[in-house]
Amino acid sequence: MRHARRRRRQAVVTAVAALLLVTGTSYVRALTYPGSASWSDRSVEWVRDHGGGGVVDAIESWYYSRQAPATSGRPQDALSAPAVGRAVQHRAGSLLPLGAPRVRLVTTLSPAPGEGVWRPLGVGGRMWQTWVRPDPRHPPVVAAAVLVPAGVARLHLVGGTREPVPDPNATGRVPSSALGTLLATFNAGFKMKDSHGGWEVGRSPQVPLVNGRASLVITRAGGWRVGAWGHDVGPAADVAAIRQNLDLVVTGGRPVAGLTSNAHGRWGSAHSQFEYTWRSGIGVDQAGDLIYVAGRSMRLSTFADAMARLGVVEGMELDIHTDMVSFNAVVARHGDQVVMRRLLSTMASSSRRYLKTDQRDFLYLTAVSAP
Repeated sequence: MRHARRRRRQAVVTAVAALLLVTGTSYVRALTYPGSASWSDRSVEWVRDHGGGGVVDAIESWYYSRQAPATSGRPQDALSAPAVGRAVQHRAGSLLPLGAPRVRLVTTLSPAPGEGVWRPLGVGGRMWQTWVRPDPRHPPVVAAAVLVPAGVARLHLVGGTREPVPDPNATGRVPSSALGTLLATFNAGFKMKDSHGGWEVGRSPQVPLVNGRASLVITRAGGWRVGAWGHDVGPAADVAAIRQNLDLVVTGGRPVAGLTSNAHGRWGSAHSQFEYTWRSGIGVDQAGDLIYVAGRSMRLSTFADAMARLGVVEGMELDIHTDMVSFNAVVARHGDQVVMRRLLSTMASSSRRYLKTDQRDFLYLTAVSAP
């Protein structure tokens, strides 16, 4: 009997040791996997990948839903990248560059200096920036936007070492050949398993495309389209890349119905729509120009309203949370050496994040040959 108990104990100890060895080895691999990512991000994603996704989602929802911003005060964020010129006088005296959408301010808030005014951003005069306060209950909240007129820049999608699929040999960064014309870099969408969509560069999708999902489509000429796959956009001879992420949040210039209920998890995990957190999105305006939007302390419905106010007529959410939202503009160039600045002063990621190998996929913009 004693020998039997000893054998059982030895079996249990052996099993526990084997489990710790396996999980420990897996965790170490996660911490040392190629590509830029913080220790905390790597740890959280390791927990998600090992059956703890529900726990992580519950903790995030509990935390972020209790981070409501102040109900009064000055704007909590400022545009970080300096404007490189004056706003253009256009459209019957309003301060708007040619073709830019008119920003719809919240009528119950007195306009702040510079709010809703499009001003040049970065080198080359190809991008414009502005901001708006979209939440009348929380006036300090700021949503910033970058406008890229059609035809002045090319858009590119790059895979990281873990997204869209694990590939430790992926470059995961802006190619050195593009630095001479680089305008900006910015984040893509959710991790693929959470995006409910697909990913494609070239003719064969790395992750299968899903009908109906919000899709950023990039053409061979570097142009762009945004819409629901199979409805607004779809396969075409000029398509070079596709990034899908959840469902559209803006269509026809208005936030879509159902954002506050998130029925069937169309926009992420349960209750994620109520989180006051960093959010980002991308869309097109009436003229087909590209608009990137980002800001913190926003619920999903507030963010979608901000996108519509900033001129987006068809738009989708990109990634969310502090370390994931990143837009960096080139504000000076010395040969192939670039100086980059965050769009908003409180963005957490390095302004040079995508100039070195990253684990996540991302997008970048280059200038066309003529301004």
